[in-house]
Amino acid sequence: MAKNTVPADIAKMSFEDALDALEEIVRSLEEGEIKLEDAINAYERGAHLKRHCETKLQEAKTRVDKVVLSPDGSVSVEPGDEE
Repeated sequence: MAKNTVPADIAKMSFEDALDALEEIVRSLEEGEIKLEDAINAYERGAHLKRHCETKLQEAKTRVDKVVLSPDGSVSVEPGDEE
């Protein structure tokens, strides 16, 4: 898997589900009750979840940024940038 590639199961997650999963990983790591190898794997998964959440937030920001207020006060939406 390429370094910047998010695993398929994470890519399918909504922002909220990914954030919940990330919070659960953080809780388990903070408790310090898991074995080292499991902690490393959890940390790696957490990094993927974080990247996925950041991407979802950027996509939402791009969509919101495309909402345009015209001089006459009407609201329209311009097509978002495809990346």
